[in-house]
Amino acid sequence: MDASVKVPKRILASLMNSISAGVVPRVGAPYIAIGRDEEVKALLSDLETVDDGGGSMRFLIGKYGSGKSFLMQLIRGYAMSRGFVCADCDLSPERRICGTKGTGIATYRELIRNLSTQTNPEGGALPQIVSGWLSGIRASLAAEGLSPDSDEFEKKVEERVYSVARELEDQVGGFDFARVIALYHRATVHGDEEKKSACLRWLRGEFNTRTEAKSALGVGSVICDETWYDAIKLLAAFLKKTGSRGLILFIDECVNLYKIPNRVSRENNYEKILSMFNDTLQGHAPGLGIIMGGTPQFLEDTRRGLYSYEALKSRLSDGKFSDGTYKNLLGPVIRLRRLSDNELYALITRLTKLHGQYYNWEPRVTAEETKVFLSSCLARAGADAMITPREIIRDYLMVLNILLQNPEASFSEISGEGTVTLAPASGSGETGEDEFADITF
Repeated sequence: MDASVKVPKRILASLMNSISAGVVPRVGAPYIAIGRDEEVKALLSDLETVDDGGGSMRFLIGKYGSGKSFLMQLIRGYAMSRGFVCADCDLSPERRICGTKGTGIATYRELIRNLSTQTNPEGGALPQIVSGWLSGIRASLAAEGLSPDSDEFEKKVEERVYSVARELEDQVGGFDFARVIALYHRATVHGDEEKKSACLRWLRGEFNTRTEAKSALGVGSVICDETWYDAIKLLAAFLKKTGSRGLILFIDECVNLYKIPNRVSRENNYEKILSMFNDTLQGHAPGLGIIMGGTPQFLEDTRRGLYSYEALKSRLSDGKFSDGTYKNLLGPVIRLRRLSDNELYALITRLTKLHGQYYNWEPRVTAEETKVFLSSCLARAGADAMITPREIIRDYLMVLNILLQNPEASFSEISGEGTVTLAPASGSGETGEDEFADITF
């Protein structure tokens, strides 16, 4: 990022507040994106597959703080800017892939609540998507020369709505989904806000019983724990038919499935993940992309992780020729590598500029002090394998915050750095003064 580039104040505030607290920012991620070019390229290729009418599913695996959630938010921003609809959620004890007592439908409701487009990046885009589609049909017919005041105009609008609805009826749960879409159109024509609200409630999975849905809409089913994934596939198909490039789901904190104590419940979740994996890769979920984030434990533990479910292990485990020496970003699992020393240096240098922009000051930090700070972090015992960007960012921003509020203090006094130097990453030789001289911004 060029130092002269000014980040919008609203985005900068959200960005700085999030990363200072160790939370992944929902906006502004591209401003601090460093060192994930190859992973981004691999995931963007999946978007093209979805755009072409296929499906995709990837697992982002890395330990806490390694950048999984950040990468997911980064791809989410790229996807929305390219015309995809995105939905994201974090799993928890109350939100699972498969569950009873509302834990499955809770995941669906969270995804729909966070349904986002480029014009609605903060979520809640479902009403705008459906209304925008209907407005697009009207605009198209008007462009063809039909008068909006004629009876023929509304007849043609209805024909196009029902044409899309009929194409969804052949899928599981498609008949009622199509009926609700048609009812929403009819309620829009007649200005029936109560009926429109009921249709949106059904699409959001907010009806708890079939009797309630039957009374409000004349529909004999509801979206529930057992059927929410079918509703997602229907939504993806609907979005493709209404002009979107596809639906991308981002499901994070999958380690919560690993933590489920009951073996049967845990395996039911893994069985549903297997179904999702097969659907997307076999062409049974057109226009749907899924990215799931989890820890190495969630994937590799043979007692409680995905590898404990043999059908998933056979699909996701590394082949006999993969020993971790070489990267492989073409498989279903992307393992996040540690950022290189140079990439970490570029990251904290960029954070210095953003901190200065946000608080309107010139940080009293020299390039040499930044190098020493990073060298000290990386020289800690086990840091090469264990340290994460989150830890470095948190510590570095804390030093900058203290420096800002205490004009008499110096960076070296606050950080307590001495003369620690960064050891060579591999091989022999000493680390010179120009260790980071090849960094470009």
